[in-house]
Amino acid sequence: MDKLVIDIETKNTFADVGGQEHIKKLDASFVGVYSYNKDAYFSFFENQFGELNELLKKAGLIIGFSINRFDIPVLEKYVNFDIWGIPRLDLLEEVEIGLGSRISLDILAKTNLGIGKTHHGLEAIKFYREGNFEELKNYCLNDVKITKELYELAKKQRHLMVPHRQTGELMKVALGWQEVDLPATLF
Repeated sequence: MDKLVIDIETKNTFADVGGQEHIKKLDASFVGVYSYNKDAYFSFFENQFGELNELLKKAGLIIGFSINRFDIPVLEKYVNFDIWGIPRLDLLEEVEIGLGSRISLDILAKTNLGIGKTHHGLEAIKFYREGNFEELKNYCLNDVKITKELYELAKKQRHLMVPHRQTGELMKVALGWQEVDLPATLF
């Protein structure tokens, strides 16, 4: 079984599909993946989602940022198996449990890794619509890299640092998951 870090981009926005309650109407334009077994990053445009499907079937763990609220519901229509049956580690949910509120991937990355996102999610839709597929790919794979590095840091130190919303003072957010909570066959 493989551990995969994933991120997806969409062709359309919530406004295009009638709001967040219609998330399954969003269409994926690109999926970026990092495979721990292969120690490599993979790119999947829509015409390659069959290959993505095969890679996901071999996953014993999917790691991402807001994957339970966004990536997995959107991806569900592109796979021919129960993607919800694969164990998932959603870094946003883990931080949210410890912090009591949500935080952006960009803020987490800047605070903990000293790097930020290259673009905003809505720009990915613009890249797709303009046919700027290389920029779309680079943006998404950068988010996969950031998520992977945050996961590895959190796994190592058992916490992430988060700036307080009002003061900016850094707070340590302990993370409750442990590798032993995940399927033993992965490690």
